[in-house]
Amino acid sequence: MQMKHKYIYIFLILAAVTLAGCKGGTTESELTDSEKLELLDIKLEKSPKDAALLAERARILINLGRSNDAIRDADMAVKLKPKEVDYRLLLADAYFTNGNASESYKALTEAERLAPDNLEVQLKMGELTFYSRDYDRSLLCLTHVTEREPDNRTALFMKGYIYKERGDTAEAVILLRKVCDLYPDYEPAFEELGVLYANRLNPMAADYLNTALQLEPNNTNAMYALAMYHQERQEMDEAEALYRRMLDVNSKSADAWHNLGYIELTFYHDYDRAITYFDSALASNPSHEAAMANRQLAIDSKK
Repeated sequence: MQMKHKYIYIFLILAAVTLAGCKGGTTESELTDSEKLELLDIKLEKSPKDAALLAERARILINLGRSNDAIRDADMAVKLKPKEVDYRLLLADAYFTNGNASESYKALTEAERLAPDNLEVQLKMGELTFYSRDYDRSLLCLTHVTEREPDNRTALFMKGYIYKERGDTAEAVILLRKVCDLYPDYEPAFEELGVLYANRLNPMAADYLNTALQLEPNNTNAMYALAMYHQERQEMDEAEALYRRMLDVNSKSADAWHNLGYIELTFYHDYDRAITYFDSALASNPSHEAAMANRQLAIDSKK
């Protein structure tokens, strides 16, 4: 966009926002992120050292996927207001979005130094260390949160997941069920709880995994877990239907093709069809070891 036309465009936006605001119509908060960014650019040309404006623009830039630019603005906001915890949290978010966990951790450590009892700081530190699989530190931070906010969804879910990963399924079930009860629209909790029950062949697995699929119909992880649950219970029609549903979402799902082949091989003894399915699995993933082994078993079984 040429500079002259750009400023005409910005002027029109400002005029429209002002007029609409007077009439009780569309306000600045209802603009698109791109439009908000245009306005912030103009404001920052006039006030380049306004930390609040820099932070606001950094948040928009994160939303737009421009993490490098967001880091620049958030870092400048921190330098202008080094004791502002929210700006350090914003910088941590920008680095995390950029895939730089180490710098995100540094920003969070500084925020924690400034405000050790700040729940948002503890929650973000718990999240970051959760994703980096530092479960001891993560649990410590997340517990700080749940001690003061017992119903915090993110903290409860992550704690449940950590207990599941550590093999403490009893505690994991307690926490995940609490999340499901408190937040009936939170699909990840239903999926994880369903997987836990499926591993035990507990009939409640079907309830939780079906709920997960109602909330997120294209969740192939939930489909796979539910299909395996039915397969282990010798409910092959249900299992096959779910594997085919997975293929409707992703036609190159090697696991779905393999498991269809496995059912043909071991349950129906249709070796030709099994080989066809194993071939499809290997076309999707040439290093799928189970597909290779079972394909050979199907070939040998035909002799």
